[in-house]
Parts: sequence; structure tokens; C-alpha cells
Amino acid sequence: MSQYFEVHPENPQPRLLKQAALLLRSGGVLAVPTDSSYALVCHLDDKNAVDRLRRIRQVDERHHLTLLCADLSEVANYAKVDNQQYRLLKLATPGAFTFILDASKEVPRRVSHPSRKSIGLRVPQHPVIHGLLAAHGEPLLATTLILPGELDPLNDANVICQQLGHDLAGVIDAGACAAAPTTVIDLTPMRTGGAPEILREGAGDWRRLGLWRSCCYQSGRN
Repeated sequence: MSQYFEVHPENPQPRLLKQAALLLRSGGVLAVPTDSSYALVCHLDDKNAVDRLRRIRQVDERHHLTLLCADLSEVANYAKVDNQQYRLLKLATPGAFTFILDASKEVPRRVSHPSRKSIGLRVPQHPVIHGLLAAHGEPLLATTLILPGELDPLNDANVICQQLGHDLAGVIDAGACAAAPTTVIDLTPMRTGGAPEILREGAGDWRRLGLWRSCCYQSGRN
């Protein structure tokens, strides 16, 4: 059964976040709150944990997973970012956006898209996930906590425990989230002169980034 951590949404207790980080280091998958919805997270370099995360979501290796980073300085370590892409990232972060970028050599092949060699990255704006990232000491691999066959992410920590308690090492309860997935924007076309592609419209307002709906808008979920 998963461990249950009830933390303050604005001033999370460091002691509890350190305990949760230890579970990640031990190969556990956690359910955590973010500024968009609850997410599943695990240690980037743990193959078994990554496989378990995918099994819970029932997604294969072609489904883009996301790296949660503390700030843009970490993003540059895991993705190839040019000046034009960086300006968009700076406008959008921290916030409820996921950006698809070309993965750097620091990203294990098993977690990048197998054919495109790309990865989702985001810098969330939530005190709890920032505290967990600080306790863990490096980015976390994540995916929105949407159960197989459902359209909307889970938003109640008690419900998450009831439905996934035997699959998770821990659940961090900081109250309800926004219950909306991130807005997903593919920036990889920009490296060859193309326009960003909005793959999913979610909690992040893409209009404030100066993008237009003509930017190759596509329907999709992450």
C-alpha cells in the first residue's frame, strides 16, 4: 500500500518531501500535485520505475513522457534549445505548459520518443513539486495522471489512493489541483524554420506566448 503524505499546499513540510524523495530514489512511482493536475513521477534513470509508470498509464514507448525541471537552466541540460525556442520557454515558464524539444544526449534513449528522439519538458509552478524537485536533486520523469480509458486527470488524493494504492509507492496530498492537463506545444519544427505546433490545448494559455491558432494546431493528449 502506498505511503500517504499530507502536506501544506503553499508551505510543504521539508521533512515529508525528503521522505517522498527517498521513495523515488528507491524506485517508487509517486502521485504528486502540480499547477495543472496530479501527475505520476519517478526517477529518470530507473528503468524499472519508468516501466511501472508506463504500465499504470497503459502507454507505450511512443507516448511522450515529460521531464519536470526546477528552472530553465536544467532544461538546457536535457534538450537542444536555440535562441528562438528559449525566448518562448522564458515567456511560458514556470507554468502549465509542456514543450516537446529535441532530446540531448543526457536523456536516456528509453525515455525519449523512439523515432523522433524528442522529449517533453516543463517547469511547473507549484510549491509542492518544486520542494520535491529540490529534495530529489534533479528532474523527475512524469506523465499526467489520467487513468486508462478516461479523458480527465484524477484530482483527489484519496481517490488516487483508493484506485492506485497498490501500484504507487506514495501519494502527496496538497489538496485539489486545477484538474486540467498542460498545454502541449511542439517546438521541434522551429529548428528547421517551421512554426510551433499546439498538440493539446490545456491549462496554459498559448495566446500569451504570441502564438496564433494557425500555428499548425493539432488535437492530441499527453
